[in-house]
Amino acid sequence: MSRRVPSSTPVPPAGLAARIVAWQRDHGRHDLPWQGTREPYRVWLSEVMLQQTQVTTVRDYYARFLLRFPDVQSLAAASLDEVLGLWSGLGYYSRARNLHRCAQAVVTEHGGRFPGDSRTLATLPGIGRSTAAAIAAFCFGERAAILDGNVKRVLTRVLGFDGDLAEAAQERALWALAEALLPDEHVDVYTQALMDLGATVCLTRQPLCLSCPVQAECVARREGRPADFPVKTRRLKRGSRSHALLWLRWREQVLLVQRPGKGVWAGLFSLPEWDRPETLQAVSAGWPGKGEALPVVEHALTHFDWTLRPLRWTLPEKTPAAQLAVIASEAVSPGGPGRWFTLEEAAAMGLPAPVRKLLMG
Repeated sequence: MSRRVPSSTPVPPAGLAARIVAWQRDHGRHDLPWQGTREPYRVWLSEVMLQQTQVTTVRDYYARFLLRFPDVQSLAAASLDEVLGLWSGLGYYSRARNLHRCAQAVVTEHGGRFPGDSRTLATLPGIGRSTAAAIAAFCFGERAAILDGNVKRVLTRVLGFDGDLAEAAQERALWALAEALLPDEHVDVYTQALMDLGATVCLTRQPLCLSCPVQAECVARREGRPADFPVKTRRLKRGSRSHALLWLRWREQVLLVQRPGKGVWAGLFSLPEWDRPETLQAVSAGWPGKGEALPVVEHALTHFDWTLRPLRWTLPEKTPAAQLAVIASEAVSPGGPGRWFTLEEAAAMGLPAPVRKLLMG
C-alpha cells in the first residue's frame, strides 16, 4: 500500500500535553528504580540501558551497575573489560563502550559533573539528541523534546504524521512537532508520560486505545489504522550467517579470544570461531582428548540471524605444555591470540550472551 506524503504539517491539538501530564500522575509508572532522582549519573545510566532493552531486563543490570559503580568517577576509573563484563548479556555492546568513554569524558572534560543543558550533553560519547533531552528534562527541568522509538509511535499516531521517517526532512519535521507540544511546566512529568504511554498503552501491536488519555484526538485511532504509524520505508534486509564455535577445555579452563574492536561483539571475549564445522573438525582431528558436538545455537542479532555450531573438546590433564601451546595456536588460527581462563574468571569477563549461556549452563 502506497503512503501519502503529508501535504502540510499536522497541528497539535490544544491541551494535549496537559491531558498527558494528568494521565501520568494517576496512571503512569512510579516504581522504577531510576525515578524520583535528579542525579544525572543515575538518569543517564538508565537512559542508556533502556535503549532497545525492556524495563524488566534493565532493572537487575541497573542495580548491579550502581552497586559496583556508584558514581561517574568509579565508572571512569574502571577498565573496559570490567564494564563489558558487568554489561554482558544486556546486548548492543557499543552502548557499554560509549558508557565508559562518556564517563571518562565527564571526569576529564567536565570535572566529574554532567553538563546542565541538552546541547552540551549531546556532545558526549553515546548521548544522542533524545537521550540528552531526557537527562536535561529529568535533572535540570529544561524544556527539551525527546523522540525515542516509543515517543515516535505515540506522536505519529496521535497527530496522524505519515511522513517517511527514513527521510531526514520528515524526521526534522517530527522533531519540530515534538518541541511545539512541550508544556511550559512539568516537562519532566510530560517526558515520562510519553515514555510510559509508548511502553504500556500505545503498543506496537494491539494498542490499548481505550486506556489512552488522548484517544479522542488520535488520528490513527479515528482512521482505524494505528499499525500504519510511524512510517519508515527503508528497512534493513536481514541476513544469515553460520559458524562453528570451539569450546576448548583443559584442567577446568577454557580458551577464549578477544574479538576485534569493531564489528559484532566488538571487544568481547568469545570462543574461537570458524567459518565451517568441517574445517574445525579437520584441524582438531589430531588433537588428544575427546570432541563432542553440542546442540546448535540460533542467535538473532539486529541485522542477521546467526547459526552457531559449538564443538566442545576436552584435552587430557597431562597434555604436555609444548603440545598445549601448539593446539592453542591451531585453535585460534582464525582470530587470536587466545588466553586460558577458569570459568570463574570467564564469568567476570565481557562475554556474548550465547557464549555465556553455553559456558555457564
